[in-house]
Amino acid sequence: MTVESVKPVKPVAPEAPEPIEPPLAGGTVPLLGHGWKLVRDPLAFMSQLRDHGDVVRLKLGPKTVYAVTTPALTGAVALSPDYHVAGPLWESLEDLLGKEGVATANGALHRRQRRTIQPAFRLDAIPAYGPIMEEEAHALTERWKPGETVDCTSESFRIAVRVAARCLLRGHYMDEAADRLCGALATLFRGMYRRMVVPLGPLYKLPLPANREFNRALADFHLLVDEIVAERRASGQKPDDLLTALLEAKDDNGDPIGEQEIHDQVVDILTAGSETIGSTIMWLLHVLAEHPEHAEKVRAEVESVTGGDRPVAFDDVRKLSYTNNVLVEAMRLRPAIWVLTRRAVADTELGGYRIPAGADIIYSPYAIQRDHRSYSENLGFDPDRWLPERSKDVPKYAMRPFSVGNRKCPSDHFSMAMLSLVIAALSAKYRFEQVAGSKDTPRVGITLRPDNLLVKPLPW
Repeated sequence: MTVESVKPVKPVAPEAPEPIEPPLAGGTVPLLGHGWKLVRDPLAFMSQLRDHGDVVRLKLGPKTVYAVTTPALTGAVALSPDYHVAGPLWESLEDLLGKEGVATANGALHRRQRRTIQPAFRLDAIPAYGPIMEEEAHALTERWKPGETVDCTSESFRIAVRVAARCLLRGHYMDEAADRLCGALATLFRGMYRRMVVPLGPLYKLPLPANREFNRALADFHLLVDEIVAERRASGQKPDDLLTALLEAKDDNGDPIGEQEIHDQVVDILTAGSETIGSTIMWLLHVLAEHPEHAEKVRAEVESVTGGDRPVAFDDVRKLSYTNNVLVEAMRLRPAIWVLTRRAVADTELGGYRIPAGADIIYSPYAIQRDHRSYSENLGFDPDRWLPERSKDVPKYAMRPFSVGNRKCPSDHFSMAMLSLVIAALSAKYRFEQVAGSKDTPRVGITLRPDNLLVKPLPW
């Protein structure tokens, strides 16, 4: 036997370890499981889960839910086709959002719906909304009077609703309609959060005062949406907007999409255009009052761009780098969307842990974006952490306020432009102080916003 005839033996690669069951978080109580902690102090509860593992099992009533706690794994969940938009969050939202809107749809239906709405949010489409955003932002500053108390909840939601309605639905809605919408959504999002963390379905059908209030708000919200669609149809007009695109959209067979889908799509537009943006405007006002040193820097930047002799314009927004960093830092510490859920469509593995088909996944952008393992001085307000030379140190997926992949919010550029313009217009004219009776503690529902923020605008 020659040396050449001896074949080398290939090393055998070690087998990958079998996925294991994630650990169960402690502190369960009978019937409610961890739901009582998610009701009592959900932000603190979600923020401490990473100390117990990258993936942790929770009990919400009778259900087992898998909490994902690291940036990398939340990114993997958001990007993987093994996880669909579903689970406790979306089930609690079904009464509001329905099952045929872009927020809740999956698969082919979701892809078709995104194709319908995406043109309205293309980067090159956003400047057309600039004049409306400018008009509404400066109307806000004119309506407020120096020294008079501002109810940030109603004012923030009002401008969010008006901009969304005027830009995307070409609706001319007065404050009464905006107040109807905002009042209904505030009630609905509180009730939906309770239904998510304590899923005791039959109890929510009882004629209790809270349930009656929820049902009234739900009916009024859907009635308002029907009024919007009926008004457009009766007008016979077809402006180049998102509502026209929906009314003329075709399904995969070339037939007009159904009335329920049109209704659910408008619901999604108004919900995203009011609840999340309104909540973020409230947190921005909180920042301006809480951190006058940053408010002064925003004012100085706006003045340097405008020359101090004209109102800030939509075209100025891209030049306001510090203002944008203040916005991003506010969204990091107080994200309007603080919790998300998904559902596994097949047996899968995540971070070495076994996730069975049909399992619900929950994760918290709030917890991820405040984790000391991702951010130095993690609880401090530091807009400069988003300077290019520093932001590169932030772990991937540790700051994704609009999500990633095919579930990325299509209105991200629209929302950022509007928010930057609003904070610039307000900061150019006023400094802010909280007043007696203001409560800036987070009010936790499906979204996160200040409990009852009251501020006083003062001249510089």
